[in-house]
Amino acid sequence: MSDDIILSAHGVSMLFPGTLALDSVDYRVWRGKVNVIIGENGAGKSTLMKILAGVQQPTSGELFLNGEKVVLNSTRAAAKLGIGMVHQELNLFENLSVAENIFLGRELQRGIMPINEAEQERRAAALMARLDQPISPKELVGNLKVGQQQLVEIARALAEDADILILDEPTSALSKTEVEVLFRVIRELTRQGVSIIYISHRLEELMAIGDMITILRDGRFQAEARVSDIDVPWIVREMLGSEPMSNFLPDGRAFGAAVLEVEHLTCVSPNGNTLVDDVTFNVRAGEIVGIYGLMGAGRTELFECLLGSERSYLGKVWLDSKPVPTRLPPAERIRMGMSLVPEDRKRAGIFPASSVSSNLTIASLWRRLSGRFAIAQQQEQEAVTQTVGNLAIKISSPEVAISALSGGNQQKVVIGRSLLTSPRLLLLDEPSRGIDVGAKAEVFRMMVRLSEQGIAVLFSTSDLKEIMAVADRILVMSGGKLTADMMRGDAEESALVKASAQGF
Repeated sequence: MSDDIILSAHGVSMLFPGTLALDSVDYRVWRGKVNVIIGENGAGKSTLMKILAGVQQPTSGELFLNGEKVVLNSTRAAAKLGIGMVHQELNLFENLSVAENIFLGRELQRGIMPINEAEQERRAAALMARLDQPISPKELVGNLKVGQQQLVEIARALAEDADILILDEPTSALSKTEVEVLFRVIRELTRQGVSIIYISHRLEELMAIGDMITILRDGRFQAEARVSDIDVPWIVREMLGSEPMSNFLPDGRAFGAAVLEVEHLTCVSPNGNTLVDDVTFNVRAGEIVGIYGLMGAGRTELFECLLGSERSYLGKVWLDSKPVPTRLPPAERIRMGMSLVPEDRKRAGIFPASSVSSNLTIASLWRRLSGRFAIAQQQEQEAVTQTVGNLAIKISSPEVAISALSGGNQQKVVIGRSLLTSPRLLLLDEPSRGIDVGAKAEVFRMMVRLSEQGIAVLFSTSDLKEIMAVADRILVMSGGKLTADMMRGDAEESALVKASAQGF
């Protein structure tokens, strides 16, 4: 092995039930360099990184560190060998100090002696100085900006003498100024001999910080190059390939008047980050509008504003030309004709201990009341039977627990629940997330059928092939901004990828 390679994976495969996430991948990490890794959603990047960090063990394949074969059967084993990972979602305790967070779980303490807080604070101060950050080790993490918290996470990894540092989407929640600080820190770390593995979808950012680039596609190694030798169009070509595109939309589709109208919608998080930035668009009756964007683009936050689960937004929303007050709760918006299928089906979409029947009707019971207090059970049962039949939900009985269903059938139940509220506007946040290819096709055909009934459909996805297959019109979000609005026939995949990297 070349002395320039500090870590390598040979023939690594990862098989999950029904999914081959990695297929005989060879991967190399160059010593003292920023090793960029990129690929579409589902390309296998996160799975490979979890294997390198000891979070998961591969189904097959071998790992080599400094030319020696290693087995990383836990994060602790990886840390002892000098491999640390900073996840996209920060894992800090805001009520603890910087020093306490850095040494959490590995406190400097012997036997029954108390924790040596003075030494922890001294080492924490040295780590923050190494990162060129004048942050007191006694400062509560909750008082820090997001960018500073990101650096505390990096310091925590360096506290275990990490020689290889994996950064997963490290700038997704950072301002431009904070990104510049992070880049300065990364360059200083590489000068000190630390090897960085950098995951991001932001193409211009990768070109600015990367030394080497590796591209994965559909769970396979696709290409490797020096960043100085390539450009953005090369990255796009290698990421996308030239696979044929399916089309679920028939010819001659016609649309009615605008069902949803949004003007200058803006949403700012409690810590001051702009999640949705001055967004204006509309969706017409019978039209399927897709929002393409990567993680952190603001798609989910936009949907939360539209349904009212996030009310701290500015701007105007109309549904069928009727204004939707900012403070109107979700239940009232559902009564007006909105409905949302959330991105996280398990956490926000289903009641796992309840039956399919209960999951289908829970949002529309107000339509099925007899008198004031009793539910019209016959009407409810008829609605369940009809929905199960219309959506081809595969169940032995409506009374079976929804947790016993496949992911695709669970998704159909969540969509069926939305349809029972008789929506004029159907919001679908990543509707194909976590379901197989066959179930995806069924969901897309269902979306087309609903649009042909006059329902306005707005959905989000981070999968280019999906949005090209089922959207009449495509919006692109990046950094909370709307960076493109084009008809499907005028859209090119390369243009969508470039638009998704703007705004940062």
